[in-house]
Amino acid sequence: MLDHLIKGVTVVDGSGGPAFVGDVGIRDGRIAAVGAVTEEARTSEDASGLVLAPGFVDPHTHYDAQLFWDPYATPSLNHGVTTVAGGNCGFTLAPLNPARPEDADYTRRMMSKVEGMSLVALEEGAPWSWHSFGEYLDALEGRIAVNAGFMVGHCALRRYVMGADAVGGQPTREQLAAMVALLDEAMEAGAWGLSTTQSSTHSDGDGKPVASRHAGPAELLELSRAVGEREGTQIEAIVAGCLDQFSDDEIDLFVEMSAAAGRPLNWNVLTIDAAVPERVPRQLAASERARKAGGRIVALTMPILTPMNMSLGTFCALNLIPGWGEVLGLPVPRRIEKLRDPAVRAEMLRRADSKEAGVFRRLADFGRYVIGDTYSAENEGLTGRVVRDIAAERGQEPFECIVEICANDLMRTVLWPMPTDNDPDSWTLRQETWRHEDVLLGGSDAGAHLDRMCGAPYTTRFLGDCLRGRRLVTLEQAVKMLTDDPAQLFGLRGRGRIAEGFHADLVLFDPERIDAGKATLVHDLPGDSPRLDSKAIGVTAVWVNGVESIRDDVVTGAVPGKVLRSGRDTRTVSTR
Repeated sequence: MLDHLIKGVTVVDGSGGPAFVGDVGIRDGRIAAVGAVTEEARTSEDASGLVLAPGFVDPHTHYDAQLFWDPYATPSLNHGVTTVAGGNCGFTLAPLNPARPEDADYTRRMMSKVEGMSLVALEEGAPWSWHSFGEYLDALEGRIAVNAGFMVGHCALRRYVMGADAVGGQPTREQLAAMVALLDEAMEAGAWGLSTTQSSTHSDGDGKPVASRHAGPAELLELSRAVGEREGTQIEAIVAGCLDQFSDDEIDLFVEMSAAAGRPLNWNVLTIDAAVPERVPRQLAASERARKAGGRIVALTMPILTPMNMSLGTFCALNLIPGWGEVLGLPVPRRIEKLRDPAVRAEMLRRADSKEAGVFRRLADFGRYVIGDTYSAENEGLTGRVVRDIAAERGQEPFECIVEICANDLMRTVLWPMPTDNDPDSWTLRQETWRHEDVLLGGSDAGAHLDRMCGAPYTTRFLGDCLRGRRLVTLEQAVKMLTDDPAQLFGLRGRGRIAEGFHADLVLFDPERIDAGKATLVHDLPGDSPRLDSKAIGVTAVWVNGVESIRDDVVTGAVPGKVLRSGRDTRTVSTR
């Protein structure tokens, strides 16, 4: 007897093949029957007019901490994501050296700074009861509602072995060997591989470059070779050029790392903008070179424009513009004083529009910003208005206008930058780029930058756009891009498709309504800390390993998710 039967549903199975109407039966956490199913079931539902797809796989999240206080990985699960990849960008909560209890505090402060996680939530919401990477995975086992796999972060490996010398120092031969052994131990316990960062935007809680930024090519290649010794592993890496265009040295490094491991290396995020037509071919040149060298480099790119909150009062992408961090990091009274200085503003604008600003140049058109939440009587009535219009009324230039508005609110004003790449040419370029064999949809950063961006709903928003908006790809192709493609990259065993014997990770949705609601600020993290949330629209139900976990955008309370471990739950995706 089946556990549950979904009848008369339009099945989009993840293969990219044509949709068909049929039944899907679930038993013991697996898909037991597909087609015209006559076997009896304990429960059943008529899903006529609805679409059933495999659960979506998000290849780039930072749910490493959130899963302890939110086992449902909201809002990702609400939007049909049943499997998440965590431990990205070189940052993980494990391993922690038992001889240095203070390393946990360092890690929390680093994650708060570099990934925009609430420090209070990190301190109060996670148990911090582990030392080894395996102990961290064990702490999640049996208590999560999504499937989750994790890379092990290079920063944690360095900190464990080198202590404070991890920032600024170079490992001895013995220390490098210890790092390799620690990485191997983590992969034996189930880590999916290595993640690392060399990005100039990544600084720790003390404002210093994070540990992995001090690693040289020899260290990175030694760790990459270790990845290739274990089954079902990967590499995820970030360099400064990920934000705009790779340097020759960065391409060489990525190619050598992937080839040394014989494993795919994925990076995030490929920004597609018709105003910078040279970016895409430059970034994908790394993929083409890697294939010739026996490696594979995969670029993650988002299929939607992610809504973002900006502020001159809290750490956000504006702080990453060259020269801006020094001003925006000052105490509020001094910050306001500096920002009101015309010479300071002129220099900030010059640097924001310079080549060194890279992709952050997109943030420098301040006339296009829209004013969000305000907090003072002086700013009453400004919410929802475009800065260019306000500045014209006041006889100010746009950045000067923003400074005065934010100063009135003691820097608490919420700013909404309007995207510069929402033009038809940019969407046509995206459509073309998605066809590349080494381009994968993803890069949500879900679980990070919680009060400033909300990338988790990219799945439902993309499907809505494909069904009722721009229609850049078919429904069948869109589902494949969200399910089987990332499952194949990671070598997930028995996930990513609707087929007999596969795990019953499923999303049931209304094709006439599927979409994501507006991102809104809620205070539901430990310590009443804020985050942006988005309601799923048109998602009827989500099953994880055959257990109903979402019904009509509400979690059921079930926690059927699995910690996915390399080798057992992932197969090797070799590049050789």
